[in-house]
Amino acid sequence: WFFMMVSERILVVEFGSQYSHLIVKRVRRLGVYAEIVYPDELEKALDETVKGVILSGGPMSVYDDESPKISRELLEGLGIPILGICYGHQLIAHLYGGLVRKGDAGEYGGVKFRVLKSHNLLKNVPIESTVWMSHKDVVVEPPEGFTVLGSTDYTEVAAMADDDRRIYSVQFHPEVVHSEYGAEILKNFVYEICGCRGGYNPLSIVEEFIEENRDLADANALVAVSGGVDSTVTAFILREIFGDKLHLVYIDTGFTRDRDKAFVEKFFREKGFRHVHILDRREFFISRLEGVSEPEEKRGIFSRLYFETLNDFVSRLEEEYGVFKYLGQGTLYPDVVETGRTSKYTDRIKSHHNVVYRELSRLELVEPLKYLYKDEVREVAKQLGIPRDVYMRHPFPGPGYLVRIVGRVDREKLRIVKEADMIVEEELKRHNLYEVIWQGFAAILDVKTVGVKGDMRSYEYAVVVRLVESEDGMTAKHAEVPHIVLTSIARRILDEVSGVNRVLYDLSDKPPSTIEFE
Repeated sequence: WFFMMVSERILVVEFGSQYSHLIVKRVRRLGVYAEIVYPDELEKALDETVKGVILSGGPMSVYDDESPKISRELLEGLGIPILGICYGHQLIAHLYGGLVRKGDAGEYGGVKFRVLKSHNLLKNVPIESTVWMSHKDVVVEPPEGFTVLGSTDYTEVAAMADDDRRIYSVQFHPEVVHSEYGAEILKNFVYEICGCRGGYNPLSIVEEFIEENRDLADANALVAVSGGVDSTVTAFILREIFGDKLHLVYIDTGFTRDRDKAFVEKFFREKGFRHVHILDRREFFISRLEGVSEPEEKRGIFSRLYFETLNDFVSRLEEEYGVFKYLGQGTLYPDVVETGRTSKYTDRIKSHHNVVYRELSRLELVEPLKYLYKDEVREVAKQLGIPRDVYMRHPFPGPGYLVRIVGRVDREKLRIVKEADMIVEEELKRHNLYEVIWQGFAAILDVKTVGVKGDMRSYEYAVVVRLVESEDGMTAKHAEVPHIVLTSIARRILDEVSGVNRVLYDLSDKPPSTIEFE
């Protein structure tokens, strides 16, 4: 393999925005490595590789006593360019003596942005374009020394710059795809203002991880694989460290896809992994989750059962192979942010079993993908020679079909959702849409509806089909697929899956919905 070590970085200071990771992704796609830090970590994170700092948006007001802050002295002492976005824009104005106040209404969604003054930050941005706004507070007076670069009908100071201090800010969100020239603005900041050279490859993160963990090689390690791209890439990376001391285990919880067990065993053995273990724990999991309704309770029980299974299995392995010390996991950046563990200003959306209950494992975690996104993991998989049909598989949640059974869990609903989900996948592939759709699946609601089958009244479950388009799973839009595809999916589910008399299509986006139902 060829890897490039990270030689330049952009730091994104996290103020509680759900979009902070989008900033990181956009900068990485421009060929420069970016990562998140928190306000109290910024100073320690600085070194010669840091070429610029971006201050994220956030849900609070700069005047709130509890709102996150960075001191003016720290900003002035950085000595590198700074870009503020939304809350970051307001914070800069506030710290440098400008006037920020709560607006009369607020500005949300796509609005027209007008360039008032040419500047490197707005290079190649037309005089008028659409930008994405999400704010109530506004900068009504820029600080002394700052030049207003652009405005909207609602916000007079929508972009400003102080070239002497090398501080720049915009009220809108250039990281969101709905900002027409947002990528251009970020590119201008990274290359024109910060002077970055580019060349970042996600494999550089992998290389750094391997080199930093070479000293772990004498220990036994375990990876729980699912057949998905995250755990598969994790296994390939950790094999570079642990070699034949790496053991893989597939746990059939009953909430996994029925075909995955045979696929995992065949694939990894063919790829030369020496130790591939298959555990059948279907009854163990299903019997303990039957009757449970509340989503977080489901996730909590699943996580405890999962790590109980892992810990018991490790004890059995140790009888034959000696002490095990490490557990590899395919944790990604979105897993961490949605769990709300990244920042005290970020709300918990849902608990991810491999993040929240990591303390239940007695092994030390190694997470080579923790700072990568799904598309970057797929790129790594491609460069590692993992087959396309593996790395392009749709995301599948750790708790599996458990979070696609809305409300009370029972065996009939589990059977239904598995059969319906298989039909969704088959039809997407038949219509050549599987790789176009970010994620497609079926979920079952906790309601029954009246229908007619064979001239007789039926009272059966409703199934929901969920197809979304996304770049990273952080935001998503419902997929506008041809009606004939939805019709073929619905007809097959109604014809082939007993216990269903109604099929619905989910038109909601993320936000406000999440991709999975629970």
